[in-house]
Amino acid sequence: MLMYNMYTPLSGFFANAACGPKAHSDTAPYSDRHYISKATILSWLRKYEEGGRKIEALYPRDRSDRGRVRSLDDESLESLVRLRKEKPKLSVPRLVEIARQGNLLPAERDISMATIYRLLKKYKVDKVQKKKDMRKFEVQMPNDLWQSDCMHGPKVLHDDRLRKTYLFAIIDDHSRLITHGQFYLAENLDNYLGCLWTAMRKRGLPRKIYVDNGPSFKAHRLQLGCVSLEINLSFAKPYRPQGKGKIERFFRTVRSQFLPELPAELTLQELNQLFEKYLDHYHTRKHGTTGQEPIRRYLESAEFLRSAPENLPKYFRKKAVRRVNKDRTVKLDGRMFEAPIGLIGMNVTLRYENYDHIEVFLDDEPRGYLSLLNEHSNSKIQRATHFEKQKGSLFEKAAGDE
Repeated sequence: MLMYNMYTPLSGFFANAACGPKAHSDTAPYSDRHYISKATILSWLRKYEEGGRKIEALYPRDRSDRGRVRSLDDESLESLVRLRKEKPKLSVPRLVEIARQGNLLPAERDISMATIYRLLKKYKVDKVQKKKDMRKFEVQMPNDLWQSDCMHGPKVLHDDRLRKTYLFAIIDDHSRLITHGQFYLAENLDNYLGCLWTAMRKRGLPRKIYVDNGPSFKAHRLQLGCVSLEINLSFAKPYRPQGKGKIERFFRTVRSQFLPELPAELTLQELNQLFEKYLDHYHTRKHGTTGQEPIRRYLESAEFLRSAPENLPKYFRKKAVRRVNKDRTVKLDGRMFEAPIGLIGMNVTLRYENYDHIEVFLDDEPRGYLSLLNEHSNSKIQRATHFEKQKGSLFEKAAGDE
């Protein structure tokens, strides 16, 4: 009955088509074809009869070479796979070049690179990926290791327009305490240093800081400050977020728990106030990994923490080396300054936080401060001279002259 229902709609079409290639308006059911040749219909009937009058006899047959590359014989394919295993670091074009030079591939056949790539992937002999030894770790004491990174935050109202925010956060590896976290309007070094200094003032000095490779963390100024405070500054490997797993996990928590509950419009100050309240709750909530509240776990060994010095920005001052000109001037960032007396022609080191307080060092010894050049004031100052007047003489003689 099923076969009858399937072939009954075709009977009229086949009758017309079998009469010859005469055009007609009938179309084959389930198709847009208007014409089927008599030879095609007879071949279908023959297959149907030879298949025991079963509909499966008319099913399309799979290709005998399905899954194989027709442009490459089995021997050549095996040789190419073996060569890849012997030289896993070679690029595919170079690999094919070597195979042709060694007559492993037929020179008369043009085999596309896409085919070679597909074959190597199919036989799982693409470039060998070394398995990296990644282990879960945790330091023994608070402040032994801080992990730090930046996360893109929500937009806030600032100066009557929406501005994107960036969250700098620092997490203590041992306790999972956030030593400090704050949203800023820019992802730059000054904002990160502000976050870091606040964390140090609140929680003391860490022994090691593990940061990302972003420009805010690679600045020479940050490295100088960490060296001055005996802090080991370490950088994560590029494209390896697993090394900063704890701070990345905290950012994921912020995205899923804190950001969705924020109001539609708020200022930067309001955002940081809400985030501070969220951190208070986070610190007193039992952590899923440690099984303790972060603040309690952090304070268990508070007696071993190093306190931060009072003037933290002094340790993170910028550094520049300049040569003092003959007129005692020094040019720094497009500004002209005047150096102390006695440094003409010498290379000096400048350490400064801003342009109002630039300290001068010569061979690591402090030699005073630069002052902003004022040419009008200098025109009224009497210069020191190497000449002195001789009493009773009509002429001025240089000191020491006969």
